[in-house]
Amino acid sequence: MRIIPVMDVLDGAVVHAVRGLRSEYLPVKSVLCASAQPLDVAAAFKAVGFSELYVADLDAIMGRHVNFSMLERIADTTGLDLMVDAGVADLERAEELLRNHVSKVIIGTETLPRISFLEEALKSLGKERVMVSLDLKGKKVISEFERGKSKSRVGLLRELQRMGVEQIIVLDLAKVGSEAGVNMSILKEALRNVSGKVFVGGGVRDLVDLVELENVGVFGVLVATALHSGKISLKELRNAGFL
Repeated sequence: MRIIPVMDVLDGAVVHAVRGLRSEYLPVKSVLCASAQPLDVAAAFKAVGFSELYVADLDAIMGRHVNFSMLERIADTTGLDLMVDAGVADLERAEELLRNHVSKVIIGTETLPRISFLEEALKSLGKERVMVSLDLKGKKVISEFERGKSKSRVGLLRELQRMGVEQIIVLDLAKVGSEAGVNMSILKEALRNVSGKVFVGGGVRDLVDLVELENVGVFGVLVATALHSGKISLKELRNAGFL
């Protein structure tokens, strides 16, 4: 199972994301890095042995600009493989991200304009370069497109499976930064209904959680708060074979 550090970037700084309340996010304080500058934080993750980084460009997700140059600098300077959520709603933005050395483009249900766009993206960009984020607040899917609003979670998961989506992130914003535990019931629902690689984010507390997630068959876990606070230590990750 892969452990993937998370970097939420807002107004040029890495912030501590808590329960999706973006207006309240503050610059991150981390045991891994004294700075909240994106390049510094990314370099710190690389220095301790991570090879991948999930970046949420919150400015882009909230309808502002995409910081393409920041992403390119991080990729070129650190060599990290970047998986990026930048509010992708069209092929032009997705292709521009890939040109700026992003490894995988994340398409979140929060900003997905229509379900058919996923088919376009998979065909144009390739299944290995597209990840779909099932964005949740508790049990509810966050979406603006009609089928996202009308379908059940299981119905939507099955539709993603039918389209050929091979990488799905189950991301509960209500759990992000809370250290309150992963939404296991919905995660297991996803694992039952999709055959591809399932990632999870939001609520990871400690090494015990990571071991449980590995045991249920999760492919990758997104972690931020527990790494920055030190509740999941680098020594623990190495001893458990996660780093």
